[in-house]
Amino acid sequence: MAEGEKLIPINIEDEMKSAYIDYSMSVIVSRALPDVRDGLKPVHRRVLYGMYELGVLSNRAYKKSARIVGEVLGKYHPHGDSSVYDTMVRMAQHWSMRYMLVDGQGNFGSVDGDSPAAMRYTEARMRKISEDMLADIDKETVDTQLNFDDSLNEPVVLPTRIPNLLVNGASGIAVGMATNMPPHNLAEVIDGTIAYIENRDIEIDELIEHIKAPDFPTGGIIYGYDGVREAFKTGRGRVVMRAKSHMEEINGREYLVVTEIPYQVNKADMIKKTADLVNEKKIEGISLIRDESDRNGMRIVYQLKRDAIPNIVLNTLFKHTALQSSFSVNNIALVNGRPEMLNLKDLIYHFVEHRHDVIVRRTEFELRKAKDRAHILEGLIIASDNIDEVIALIRSSSNAEEARNKLIERFELSEVQAKAIVEMRLRQLTGLEQDKLREEYDEILRTIEDLEDILAREERRMEVIKEELIEVREKYGDERRSQIEYAGGDLSIEDMIPDERVVITISHAGYIKRTSLSEYKKQNRGGVGQKGTNTRNEDFLEYLFVGTNHQYMLFFTQNGKCYWMRVYEIPEGSKASKGRAIQNLINIEPEDKVNAFICTQDLKDEQYVNDHFVIMATKKGQVKKTRLERYSRPRTNGINAITIKEGDELLEAKLTTGNSQVMLAVKSGKAIRFEESKTRPMGRNASGVRGITLADDNDEVVGMIAVNDFDSDILVVSENGYGKRSSLEDYRITNRGGKGVKTISVTEKTGQLVAIKNVSDVDDLMIINKSGIVIRMAVEDLRVMGRATQGVRLINLKGNDAIAAVAKVLHDEDDLENMEDAEKPVGGEEPANGTTIADDSEE
Repeated sequence: MAEGEKLIPINIEDEMKSAYIDYSMSVIVSRALPDVRDGLKPVHRRVLYGMYELGVLSNRAYKKSARIVGEVLGKYHPHGDSSVYDTMVRMAQHWSMRYMLVDGQGNFGSVDGDSPAAMRYTEARMRKISEDMLADIDKETVDTQLNFDDSLNEPVVLPTRIPNLLVNGASGIAVGMATNMPPHNLAEVIDGTIAYIENRDIEIDELIEHIKAPDFPTGGIIYGYDGVREAFKTGRGRVVMRAKSHMEEINGREYLVVTEIPYQVNKADMIKKTADLVNEKKIEGISLIRDESDRNGMRIVYQLKRDAIPNIVLNTLFKHTALQSSFSVNNIALVNGRPEMLNLKDLIYHFVEHRHDVIVRRTEFELRKAKDRAHILEGLIIASDNIDEVIALIRSSSNAEEARNKLIERFELSEVQAKAIVEMRLRQLTGLEQDKLREEYDEILRTIEDLEDILAREERRMEVIKEELIEVREKYGDERRSQIEYAGGDLSIEDMIPDERVVITISHAGYIKRTSLSEYKKQNRGGVGQKGTNTRNEDFLEYLFVGTNHQYMLFFTQNGKCYWMRVYEIPEGSKASKGRAIQNLINIEPEDKVNAFICTQDLKDEQYVNDHFVIMATKKGQVKKTRLERYSRPRTNGINAITIKEGDELLEAKLTTGNSQVMLAVKSGKAIRFEESKTRPMGRNASGVRGITLADDNDEVVGMIAVNDFDSDILVVSENGYGKRSSLEDYRITNRGGKGVKTISVTEKTGQLVAIKNVSDVDDLMIINKSGIVIRMAVEDLRVMGRATQGVRLINLKGNDAIAAVAKVLHDEDDLENMEDAEKPVGGEEPANGTTIADDSEE
């Protein structure tokens, strides 16, 4: 150990603790958190003050960024040059700052995350709004402190006229705390601040009427308002942001076009990650992504596949990509050097208090200067009134000091006044100049009176603050960029999709599509029909029903499994398109086939699923009743709906309320009617009980109906186009399991029975034959006949064509007068409560 040195033993734990606390406080106070008054961190403040000192104002020439960075580094900010340059760059980026503080010239980076050019290549100057943040700084409005080497003074805070913390926000990570404050619209913030000045007891809910929500520089949509309100009231909240998008159709292809993205999202990264998800099949329905952004604005184009549903693709993008992201508000700022969590009113209060302090200090400075000038003017006026004597005194003096002393002694002047008189120019002796002196003196007295009034009355100072804020709003206020979607947040995908009526068709080979009901037209009985769909060779339409987009679909397969789907998830297609294979939409086994389906309301409604039942029938005459609740939680790979015996298959499934009557019809022309209560509810794995006894091994069930409306009639259709409407009362109620009664006279002319439906005069009939022809007619055109007759011809069949499927839809009363108009488009054929074909129980 060298001479004179000594060792002081200290506890390492204590030293680490104190050193870390010192470091923490330094980071919190001098680096990472903004000051509540001007909304700036030390580095931002130093950059702006350095530019102001350097004279690179908004109306001066640009200076090299390196020159500005050097000025700031050398005088105020002894850290790495990148810390200063990165700060200056961000203040010049229109996608980072809501109101830019620096006017940059050159490459200052991009929203794709591209780096800015080196500081030796770029140039910068202040923006006009920055000058308003530094306005009156030379009037002793703020405290100053010594810089790092005690050679210069720098401001502790800027005397800003701009409520910068609210309009530009801030983010920073300190030690043990962080801040993340969103930007807001300047005009809204000033309106809110003025409302606060006019009523100090204003509630935050009233402030929200002025300051509606954050306003991000990249625009976008604020989705949902709960997080915004929470952030305004507590200082913490989660604001959900969504991209702004619209649909375009070019050459028959649909494109999703995004024009605004959420704040702080890297566009290039987002597009790359989306492309990866599309390639990994995690996002379906997109065939191509292009970035068409240019100097005119952002434009990201997603080309959709032909069978994609735009709304579902968009919602999938929101779910899996940065097209929807959130901004976690954490309003922590320095108040008197201490970090505090602040709500909206706190932020406005501290800004107004700062402005009030600046106004007081500025007024005191101006008053002092005005009084000093008035004092000098008083002396000059005395001299001008006694000009001959003053000149004589000065001429008789040997030097300036003697002249001053004589003037002080003769006219009782102060040192300052005497000095001003001695230094007075000869031109001030003219009469005109003497009048100007008196005018200036009178003006300065009025100014002094006004300044003293400002200092004397707080309401006057608040008026000054309001006037200056209104001036700022006029200069820099602009329209809101971020759109607010108040109803968002709790919305699910189906809320984005209109709940319109659609026709769902399924072909024999298992192709499914949904088409708007309005695409179908009405025709008279016996017409040839119009082309309904293009099917593959040897394929024909087998099922058709009407539902709404928001309903749930349960698919039942011939092997007895049940699958779950939403109607809006079924690909949309025109009336002429063939649709998509069901195997591509649900995980059905290759050898299985969908034979029945049910459209239900909300499967999460406990009362609904417990009050409804599913009645199923097999081709071999078995029936089974199960509570709907058993099918309300389907799995991706399907669940067992019924155990099918060998040689049999599931044919029909209907939704009932437990009080229906069941009718089964067989190919040989017999039908049976029995009470639903004759079948007790069973579990999903049961195989059911006998519903009807078949005539022979070739006979099979062709349809089942569940009757709730006992005024309805029974319609049966044979494969050669004959149909008959009979009264329900013609079919007597029997016990379950009997052979049934004759429902149509089956002959070679009529062909075997293919369908049974319960109908009334308010129904329309839709008939599809195997060649794809579809015809629509009104049931009221068919008269009620006896149960055993062969019926009338419903549709003219060509060659060996045969009827494939029969379905019904309800029409509005308004359409009754227009039944003869074959070209009238069908719209709103169902009443408001919407009975669907797949749900015969809710008639």
